[in-house]
Amino acid sequence: MKCFLSITILFAPSGFAAAAEPRPEAELIGVRKIWDQAPHNAFTDLIRFKDRWFCVFREGQAHVSPDGALRVIASDDGEEWTSAALLTSETADLRDAKITQTPDGRLMLSGAAAWHKPRPATHQSLAWFSDDGEQWSEAVEVGERDFWLWRTAWFRGKGYGIGYGVNKAHRRVRLYSSDDGQRWNTLVGDLFDRDYPNETALLFNDDGSCLCLLRRDAGSRSAQLGRSQPPYTEWHWRDLGVPVGGPSMIRLPSGQIVAVTRLYDKKTRTSLSWLDPEAGKLTEFLALPSGGDTSYPGLVWHDGLLWISYYSSHEGKTSIYLAKVKFGE
Repeated sequence: MKCFLSITILFAPSGFAAAAEPRPEAELIGVRKIWDQAPHNAFTDLIRFKDRWFCVFREGQAHVSPDGALRVIASDDGEEWTSAALLTSETADLRDAKITQTPDGRLMLSGAAAWHKPRPATHQSLAWFSDDGEQWSEAVEVGERDFWLWRTAWFRGKGYGIGYGVNKAHRRVRLYSSDDGQRWNTLVGDLFDRDYPNETALLFNDDGSCLCLLRRDAGSRSAQLGRSQPPYTEWHWRDLGVPVGGPSMIRLPSGQIVAVTRLYDKKTRTSLSWLDPEAGKLTEFLALPSGGDTSYPGLVWHDGLLWISYYSSHEGKTSIYLAKVKFGE
C-alpha cells in the first residue's frame, strides 16, 4: 500500500467562522492507504477493540451499485491490515457501515440494506454482532423501514441513533433509543424536518447533555447543530451556515470538539473543523489529503493521537485511508 506524510494547516475560508479562542496547533503526522481491493471502497468507520484495530466500509462496483457488501479489516498496529470478514446480501446493496462496542462488550456493526426491486420498502437498517470482529451473527432488522438508522452512540448503557426518511413523503429525522442495539424505541418522531435532513453525528457530554451535527441536502443545505438535555425529547437547533457531508464528532481530552466532515466550498475535501457549540460555529483547521468522492470518517483517540479512517478518490481509485493527527498544548 502506498504511504505518504503531509502537514497541512488551513485558515478558515469564506463561510467559516474565525476561532473565538486560541486552539491547539494540529499536525498531520501520517496518512496511509489501507485498502483498495474493490472497484469502489467507501463509507468508513473505525474502532479499537480488545487491543486491535477494526475498520469497516462498503465495497462495490460504484458509489451506488447493487452489489454493495460490508468489509471488516483488522490490524494489530494500524500499519498492516488484513480482511476479517465480508458481509453480503443477495437481495440488497449493503451501505454505510458503522461500528461500535455495546455495553455488554460485543462489537455491533450496523448499516442499511437498499433492497433490490420489487420490495414493499426501499431501505431497512440492519445490525450484526460479534465477540471477535471475525465471526458475525445473522443480520437483525433494526429501526423502521425506510428510516435509515445512521449511527449508534452509546451513553450510560443505552444506545441512541437518528434515522432519516429516505423517501420524499418522509423527509425528516427521528431519534431512537435502545438497551441492546436490537430493539429500538422512538423517542422523538419528528426531530427535524426542514430541507431534507439526513446524516448525523451525536456527541454526549459528561453532564448528560447531547449535541447533534446534522447534514441537510435541500434549500441552503447548511448544517444544523442540535442541543438537548435528558431525556432528549426537547431539542434546540442552530444553523451553522456551512454545508457538510458524512459528519462525525469527537471530544479531545482538552475538552474541545473536533468535527470531521466533507466540505464543498472550492475544492471538495475531507477536513477537520473546530465546533464551538456555544457560538454555533465551525472553524476549519486541517484538510486531509482528499478530493472528489470522499468523506465518511471514523474517529478514535488513542495514545495521544486522533486516528481517522476515511475514503477518497484523489489518487484516482476510491480507496480507504488512515490518518493520524497530533495536537499541541
